[in-house]
Amino acid sequence: MSTKFMGSRGSRAALGIVIVAGVVVAAGAISRHSQSQELHASAEARSVPTVKLLAPTTNAASTLELPARVEAWARAPIYARTSGYLQSYKVDIGQPVKAGQVLAIIETPDVDQQLLQAQGELAVARSTLALADTTAARWKTLRAVNAVSAQEAEEKLGDSTAKRASVQALSANVERMQQMQRYAKLIAPFDGVVTARNTDVGALISVGGAAGSELFVVSDLSRLRVYVNVPQRQIALIKPGAKAQLSVPERDGKTYAATVVSLAESINTTSGAMLVQLSVDNAAHELVPGAFANVRFDLPGGAGTLSVPPGSLIYGKNGVQVATVDARNRVMLKPVTLGRDLGSVVEIASGIAPNERVIDSPPDGIANGDQVQVAPAAGPALASNK
Repeated sequence: MSTKFMGSRGSRAALGIVIVAGVVVAAGAISRHSQSQELHASAEARSVPTVKLLAPTTNAASTLELPARVEAWARAPIYARTSGYLQSYKVDIGQPVKAGQVLAIIETPDVDQQLLQAQGELAVARSTLALADTTAARWKTLRAVNAVSAQEAEEKLGDSTAKRASVQALSANVERMQQMQRYAKLIAPFDGVVTARNTDVGALISVGGAAGSELFVVSDLSRLRVYVNVPQRQIALIKPGAKAQLSVPERDGKTYAATVVSLAESINTTSGAMLVQLSVDNAAHELVPGAFANVRFDLPGGAGTLSVPPGSLIYGKNGVQVATVDARNRVMLKPVTLGRDLGSVVEIASGIAPNERVIDSPPDGIANGDQVQVAPAAGPALASNK
């Protein structure tokens, strides 16, 4: 009896252990399944990219803003045409000068001595010529009375002619040395401002014309040239006489009226742009040559033309496309036809509508049907289109 009772109690205990173990295993399986579902959901959420949206803009007129450089209307590097030492300079950088004004004086001891030598040689040659002329005239008279032979008379005449040629050569040499002496004074070629002085008193001056060896630079700052590279797509809209606005960083908020003077009429194969020259009045000398500037052209635009930032365009084997988002936040890639490149925006000739929700800077590898999340920063106007 007790043996049966003890066996029954052992069976019940074993059954209880089995049940408890089953409950623990089931609970663990349910927990792992729940965690797996959470990880899967989290991974799916992370796999959905977040994008910023923008709306295409419509402008009746457009502007083209491009970087430019400013140069003096006329710039003259002043080089030495004679050797010596700088005796003195009369002007310094930033000072205005008039045409013909002396900038500096070069002391030329070598040239002075060469001039004296040339003048002495010329004096000797003139004296010899005078004697040769007298001798030739005398022998001509003697030849008239057959006192001398014709050959002797012709020799004296030839000697006189040779000495006259020698006098002319020596006279030209004296004039050259005198001109070299005049080069000792450096002269301003036109009214302007001294924008560089690369010498000092006592400096050894050598004749030269290589870049960087100029002694002074005189620039005409009353009017300036502005050079800008206009992309080929917009060059047809730029004509001589067209107006533009010029701005420089150091004159914040101020603009200057500029006028297109000429076009290079040739596209640079490296940049794909054409060099355009403008002029701007600088009577107040507020602008300086060598400065970087920004030029804005006001261009006529077609009514209803849409434009988007360049970063929203996708270039690939299917051509140029724009990534849009539908009402279910799924991507739709639309092929577009480009119009003018206006720098900050690109005109879209066809392919999208004004109410499209366009992805700004779409991520790499985005494809049709991809699910995306719209960033809140996209704005209430775009979010309301969902």
